[in-house]
Amino acid sequence: MEDKTVGFAVCGSFCTHDRAMQALETVRARFARVVPIVSEVTADTDTRFGKAHDLMREMERICDHRVVSTVKGAEPIGPQKLLDLLIICPCTGNTLGKLAAGVTDTSVTMAAKAHLRNCRPLLIAPSTNDGLSASAASIGALLPRKYIYFVPFGQDDFEKKPTSLVADFSLVADAAQAALEGFQLQPLLLRT
Repeated sequence: MEDKTVGFAVCGSFCTHDRAMQALETVRARFARVVPIVSEVTADTDTRFGKAHDLMREMERICDHRVVSTVKGAEPIGPQKLLDLLIICPCTGNTLGKLAAGVTDTSVTMAAKAHLRNCRPLLIAPSTNDGLSASAASIGALLPRKYIYFVPFGQDDFEKKPTSLVADFSLVADAAQAALEGFQLQPLLLRT
């Protein structure tokens, strides 16, 4: 187990939360400490995919750490240099847009801003139905930025959802290791 502290932030792509929890288990097995973070929408929204309370309890069980779910709770990540790496998995189109534009109005975007001020890696696992349309510009803006890495991704259903992109959640831990070593896990674009 590597002696690193990793933040694992979950946004509202609710249909991918089960896969995100599997990725969290893999990350927790690889790194000594994992801090769970959720967006306010994730913390407050019950859906057909599950209850918010159950998701947060599962994250706390896996990480043995309380979930950070507010802007106020995420802010100390920067000045206290709490994380070696921050993972956003899943990262919605909404959060991609905010990251690209420098908007900090959620616990996840605050965690990212606070973490990046320390020049440490941020790993993004996109999951958005408009990745090849409205969110494409945000992905394009983030790809060349220093300290930002992506979990390899591809189209998840090109026939029914031709603009939808999703990361391969089975690669999160490997992409995290690569980001900590300063490189992008390849290939970045996956065939589906």
